Amino acid sequence: MQIWTKDDAAVQQVDLLLFDDFSGHCLANTIEPLRAANTLAGRQIYAWRFLTLDGCSATSSAGMEVNPHDQLARCRGDMLIAMPSYRYRPLATDQTKKSLRAAAGRYAVMAGFDAGAWLLAAAGLLDQRRATIHWEELAGFAEDFPQVEALRQRHVQDGNRVTCTGALAAFDLMMELIGQRHGQALRLEVAALFMSPEVTEPATVASGSARSRSVARALALMQAHIEAPLSIPEIARQVGRSRKDLEQRMKAQLGASPQAIYRHLRLIQARKLVLETDLSISEVALRCGYTDPSAMTRAYRQEFGAPPRQMRSNEG
Repeated sequence: MQIWTKDDAAVQQVDLLLFDDFSGHCLANTIEPLRAANTLAGRQIYAWRFLTLDGCSATSSAGMEVNPHDQLARCRGDMLIAMPSYRYRPLATDQTKKSLRAAAGRYAVMAGFDAGAWLLAAAGLLDQRRATIHWEELAGFAEDFPQVEALRQRHVQDGNRVTCTGALAAFDLMMELIGQRHGQALRLEVAALFMSPEVTEPATVASGSARSRSVARALALMQAHIEAPLSIPEIARQVGRSRKDLEQRMKAQLGASPQAIYRHLRLIQARKLVLETDLSISEVALRCGYTDPSAMTRAYRQEFGAPPRQMRSNEG
């Protein structure tokens, strides 16, 4: 089973509509996972642009000025993310609402991050939809827009409408979207790159999370035992599950068996060592749990489409 990015997946155009006093933290947490996904996939699978309504620059709450690539009226794409943060209520002008309604005909998905749900709701784009907003604004949001089902959740996807509460939730949401579009293996790679708690601190996975605590603990054990891999029964024992139960949970939540996920994590490390060090292929194999370099080379070629020596020479 292939659990990485499909080579024929089209580039997804994600545009961010910025307003003065936007959160730089939220912007970075939205874009950096996409940038990392491109890097780890080895090709461009996401493109993004910064937009404003009038094409003029927007200044963040911390004074960071962003010069946009274009103005909203001239653009179309796969997803538009409205990203106001502070002093957002005066932004809901007739012109803003009209522009957002027009954009909904040009973008497959309309999203509101931080306080963005307020603008989408004001434009009538969340009527009869489930949505969320920064929790400090949730009560007022529910009162002003009774036609919207306001939920106290970190992020909400309802068809082609997406909303989330703030910067940390934006990172989590982008990770979810990467996993949905390109597979959970790529999501795990991005999570590992950013030292996300889902791969470093399984105890922080809350009950009721989309990813169960036992799956998170299993992933952490796999990450911690790359050079000397544990058996799947041993991992299941340490997380307090039967092998069959763990396999069912990982297939349901990650789309692949524990064996496939573990193999992929080890080969991710192999690729990192191949591309970033001068270690021999034999040494790379040993550090990734392969006693036979030929076996690692075969697995590497199957996983990434080229043997390690060829990939290293191409990088050089």
